[in-house]
Amino acid sequence: MDKLLEVREFESITCNQDYREDPSLKFLNQEAFAELEHFILSFNSSGEAEAVDFLKISVRRQVGKIIQAKNYVGLIQLRSGYRIQILPKVLYENMEESKKTFLKMLRSMKDFPSKVFHDANLKMDRMNLYEIFINMYIQEVRNLLKKGFRSSYLPVEDNLRYYKGKLIFREHMKKNQVHKEKFYVGYDEFGVNRPENRLIKSTLLKLQKISTSATNIKSIGQLLANFELVEPSQNVSKDFSSAVCDRFMKDYELLLRWSKVFLMNQSFTNFAGNTTARALLFPMEKVFEAYVARNLKLVLTDLPWEIATQDKRYYLFDDPRQFALKPDIVITRENGSKIVLDTKWKSLVYNPRQNYGISQVDMYQMYAYAKKYETKEIWLLYPINEEMKNREISFKAFNSEDLELDVQLFFVDVSRIDESLGELKEMLIKQK
Repeated sequence: MDKLLEVREFESITCNQDYREDPSLKFLNQEAFAELEHFILSFNSSGEAEAVDFLKISVRRQVGKIIQAKNYVGLIQLRSGYRIQILPKVLYENMEESKKTFLKMLRSMKDFPSKVFHDANLKMDRMNLYEIFINMYIQEVRNLLKKGFRSSYLPVEDNLRYYKGKLIFREHMKKNQVHKEKFYVGYDEFGVNRPENRLIKSTLLKLQKISTSATNIKSIGQLLANFELVEPSQNVSKDFSSAVCDRFMKDYELLLRWSKVFLMNQSFTNFAGNTTARALLFPMEKVFEAYVARNLKLVLTDLPWEIATQDKRYYLFDDPRQFALKPDIVITRENGSKIVLDTKWKSLVYNPRQNYGISQVDMYQMYAYAKKYETKEIWLLYPINEEMKNREISFKAFNSEDLELDVQLFFVDVSRIDESLGELKEMLIKQK
């Protein structure tokens, strides 16, 4: 029985057998549904985070209880073996294409611990997101092995037949009352059995047990052959505390972040996992923001414009300086004029009476940007959908000082990011 349920953002899950074939709902059996519900409620009661931010429990008339995926994308692994894979709501009908686009978007995030992602080497149709992340870890370990392990002098205590280092008198008296020929000593030994390598080995051993991919399991077995001189970590928390993070250990940085995710059931969100499930979930607002910012910089690289992301130079109030304004992207042209762009991961509707689904708070925010940055050029960037294709929407305002405000919408196609942002580039040049 297939225990993988794939859903898109904002789709709803039901356990009602009568709606098993309903195209507007995803079906999960009663037992797995109850386990997923328990997962949500356990987070909500923990005080650490609100699972309602990414999964919402509600009741729909005639259908009954439903669980709706919200603005987080990724994978939840339940103890029963069921996996809930949530993918972004992009234009693709094909789930595999959505998955590939999502992974490309993830690589733009500063907090995402991976420099490697070779989708050509992955059988995407057979791997869920968790297996793909395991494969990323495997690739990172391979890169480390090519460069070589870091070794160091490590303190060792042992009961030897010869004297070495210094005698640890208390332990020597305790252990060698009878064995007079031995010495309990402490000394430094040069080797690879340092905390960082122990954590990597422990991670590989854990992934070997939980992986369901024959490709990943085989690769992990091959990697473990290189760790014969490294012991598994006996105290994960202590080893993470002892791990060195300096310029000499730069090759370990991403691996240790992945290890923390896998060994301590952490995610890339603001919560940690618990004993009932594993979760790797990503806020799509942040993913979209990072993806657009990174690619827009590349698209505009041939122009003499200064591009700043998450600009922090202004506050809403100056005395005292409070309520920081942080537009996603600020472009300064060579003549000093500015363009402010802000990304919003929200699917708009073509209904002027409902303000196209644009939040009123977002528009107030754009007005504040215009005033502080002294610009009339404000852009709101939303993901494209079928309803908003080829739509040109803008809002203009004038105040008593004859200062003009022009807020324009642009719909980004994340599936063809270069071409889409190239169109935006041409529009920005025309406004020059």
